[in-house]
Amino acid sequence: MALKIYNTLTRRKEEFIPLHQGEVRMYVCGPTVYSDAHLGHAKSYISFDIIVRYLIYLGYRVKYVQNLTDVGHLLDTGEDRILMGAKREKLDPMELVENYIRRYFEDMDALNVLAPNISPRATAHILEQIELIELLLQKGYAYKINGSVYFDITKFPSYGKLSGRKIEDQVAGARVEIRDEKQHPADFVLWVKATPEHIMQWNSPWGKGYPGWHIECSAMAMKYLGETLDIHGGGMENMFPHHECEIAQSEAATGKQFVRYWVHNNMILVNGVKMSKSLGNFTIIRDALNKYSPEQIRFFILTTHYRSPVDFSDAAIQGAGEGMRKLQTTFERLSEILRYAQNDNKETGTLKINKLLDEYKQKFMEAMDDDFNTPLAIGVLFDLSRELNAYLDKETQVSKQTITAAYQLYDKLGSEILGLTLYSKHTLMEADKYIELLIEIRNDLRSIKQWELADKIPNFLPSSPSLL
Repeated sequence: MALKIYNTLTRRKEEFIPLHQGEVRMYVCGPTVYSDAHLGHAKSYISFDIIVRYLIYLGYRVKYVQNLTDVGHLLDTGEDRILMGAKREKLDPMELVENYIRRYFEDMDALNVLAPNISPRATAHILEQIELIELLLQKGYAYKINGSVYFDITKFPSYGKLSGRKIEDQVAGARVEIRDEKQHPADFVLWVKATPEHIMQWNSPWGKGYPGWHIECSAMAMKYLGETLDIHGGGMENMFPHHECEIAQSEAATGKQFVRYWVHNNMILVNGVKMSKSLGNFTIIRDALNKYSPEQIRFFILTTHYRSPVDFSDAAIQGAGEGMRKLQTTFERLSEILRYAQNDNKETGTLKINKLLDEYKQKFMEAMDDDFNTPLAIGVLFDLSRELNAYLDKETQVSKQTITAAYQLYDKLGSEILGLTLYSKHTLMEADKYIELLIEIRNDLRSIKQWELADKIPNFLPSSPSLL
């Protein structure tokens, strides 16, 4: 079964065929770094982490770009989010940005989210954005008014093809950026004329100003991934206007398809309402990590398909923890048996267990090939766990080869692809005690000059378990 991805643009699942054989070029809208990331961000970036992990597992070279928005993302009031954060915390805007970029990546590391290959900042690519705007002006897709530059959506007839919105349905008043000076109410801003008090502004052919939010992503995506991307991801809330505008300005500039597969994740709900900073019903990742383990949060998110919403509650997170613990228990059991298993090919059930492992690997792959269906894939792991435990309960002699195969498959599916931590904290704490004892014995042997015996204890152990 080939990998199929639900393409938001066509509204159907399509077989995934990258533009360049063996390589995937993927762009995901990153955070606006004016405050801490919340659990809604965790759902988004864990979802795309799964996509990256599975593509790598399939043998692709994935070039993953995730931007950092540090200017130009305006509130409905018209205020730049970065400037709002800087005022709130009485910091220089870039000081604020540096702080929250660092905290964002710390949160992602805690949730076992792989870092992007490239994390470009909007403010570091002003030149590329100006060049792209100049090209749109030359081609007649944009116009200048009073120091600002707008995209003329009437010149791009397919505007709305991603979201399904029609140009004639666009009305003024939906956002503050809609100004009387625009030729059409839905024309979107490419470059904003800065008022004198606006701290973040740059020189441009049209005067001092700063880029619009939409142009930033197009410029950065095309700089690092080329004029046509394989996958562009983001939250469903970004489909309109952000991604719709990205398509218009990018395809107008190049005359080529901007993105082959549009992938949108759904949101986290709180009592049926979207979790968001604007509504004030959000839980930042750092606060959640003080209450729940990273494994609980990640497992909770993966038990729902990325295109489906999930309702956040304490009970749901606790339930995820219990489910995760069941998988960890099986993995720890395999680890323990593997420690003492013998190289013995006399085991009668070897063929049976190998066949079982092959069947469950196939089921897991079928789930992931079906638009990254992590809930179904986790269900396969639970079924495999039950089968393995039943087998181990009745078999008195199990070969090392069999246990190694089971262990490696469990680790590959659970850890490598789903990014789950299959060792529990309890197990790691217990291991720490054994490490302490080994270090103590090694030191005692060295003190009485029993060098040969001391050297039998692995040299990679540090002088203290806390240094592991």
